Amino acid sequence: MQLRKMMLVLSALGAMSGLMAGCGDDDPSGTTCSGNDDCAENEICHPDASVCVLTCTTGNDCPASAKTCAELGGTSSQSDTLICQCSTDALCNGGSDGTSSDLVCSNLDNVCVPACDSNDDCGSGRVCDTASGQCEEDDTGPTTCSGTGQSTCLYGQFCSSGTCTEVPAPTCANFDPAQGGKQPVWTISSTGPIIYDITQLSYGDDRWCSGAVTPKARVRAYIPATSSLTFPQNVDDLSGFFYVRVNGTQEGGENDITPSSYTVSNGGKNVEFTINFCPGAGSTRLSIGLYFTNGNEICALLQK
Repeated sequence: MQLRKMMLVLSALGAMSGLMAGCGDDDPSGTTCSGNDDCAENEICHPDASVCVLTCTTGNDCPASAKTCAELGGTSSQSDTLICQCSTDALCNGGSDGTSSDLVCSNLDNVCVPACDSNDDCGSGRVCDTASGQCEEDDTGPTTCSGTGQSTCLYGQFCSSGTCTEVPAPTCANFDPAQGGKQPVWTISSTGPIIYDITQLSYGDDRWCSGAVTPKARVRAYIPATSSLTFPQNVDDLSGFFYVRVNGTQEGGENDITPSSYTVSNGGKNVEFTINFCPGAGSTRLSIGLYFTNGNEICALLQK
């Protein structure tokens, strides 16, 4: 008898749980999926975003994070299905009371999805904008190239061993606000110079730093082909180039360039130079961050 009562209680709790899961006040699961079978009964697997999304009849069926009830759209067989759609990244992360920034409201799909870190996190035909965490449409562009710099590659890429390659994301503390660094702001919608290569040349004593240890690195950058701007022929005329320290402070980097190393090519679109750093006596490792105004942030670790 007691066992029967317990089973009835458990059944009632299970039914209540099912009803609560269908309430519009709950957030959609956001579970990654490959088909509708991976999602709950009141959800479908978004064919492009590959996450489970709530279906709806009106906006009242939707959670605060995605309050718009609208057709899925697109070309899939579910295109006319009404789903809960988001409007801002903030709402996806719990609104003004939220403490997370792990989700973004997809610009392409209008659903809350995990912020991407690389192209591998995005579906076919999409690329990751690491600054915003958004998966964007991959503009059709060449995958092979010749020479150096931008060559025939898209803005934000560079020609590396005959292949168009994405510039590396800034993963150092210099550009990590959580560690006291500077907030990166570059996106593929920007228009500034792209630094695509930092190569350590040496890490020893040098007159540049009055006899102290002087890490040296070669820097290569390009101005996008679509821009009317070019690099100046003389380093004395260069501006808008910055060195960012681990603590996020920055300084103009032009004065740290070896004048004789400064070389402009490709009609002023490409530049190469050696930059010197003075971290102090006894230094054996130096994390550096570099960028041009409106250009990409890039990191390098120099060590003895």
